[in-house]
Amino acid sequence: MPTLQIPADPYTWPFDGAAPIEKTALLCIDWQVDFCGQGGYVDAMGYDISLTRAGVEPTRRVLEAWRESDGLVVHTREGHKHDLSDCPPNKRWRSRQIHAGIGDVGPCGRILVRGEPGWEIIPELAPIAGEFVIDKPSKGAFTTTDIDLVLRNRGITHLVFTGITTDVCVHTIMREANDLGYECLLLDDCTGATDFGNYMAAVKMVKMQGGVFGSVSNSQHLLAALDNL
Repeated sequence: MPTLQIPADPYTWPFDGAAPIEKTALLCIDWQVDFCGQGGYVDAMGYDISLTRAGVEPTRRVLEAWRESDGLVVHTREGHKHDLSDCPPNKRWRSRQIHAGIGDVGPCGRILVRGEPGWEIIPELAPIAGEFVIDKPSKGAFTTTDIDLVLRNRGITHLVFTGITTDVCVHTIMREANDLGYECLLLDDCTGATDFGNYMAAVKMVKMQGGVFGSVSNSQHLLAALDNL
């Protein structure tokens, strides 16, 4: 069985010596127009979307190579039901204070509402047939969706993370996965945040205490490992 071993910080990933490709999934977290497209949620909040788009091209290359390796790909999308019955009141209140109210109408349709243009995954990283798409109403995924069941039914034990934003949804899902025993790797150039300082801090936090949430590498190291399979 082909396996991956990737130079990473603070330890060569994975901790158990080699990650079988059949037991490893690539996670593409929330690559949605609302988070990295013009007129979306992040844009409406007034943040520089070039920061959240920084990881798009490296992720596109990783995704293409991962598909060629026949590895499992799982995409996530954050969004809410049309009646917002799954949106916590404090979440909507907070969003409206910064003039980007969840459920309000914006240039890309109703903000963070399922089925709207802003909720869709950007074309560069759009899912293809056979790839799983997990819809979540939350920053995390393991507590509010069936993602754990999907992964365990496929025998997945190792996870490679891409996505946005590093300090919010990516970090939350990585922490959840780590707590459940998945061996996690963050590709630092395949992610981004609305604030560069927060991005740097989020990456640093993964590596603290000998890799408290996993290890950190980059797209070049992963691509090289895939070439060697």
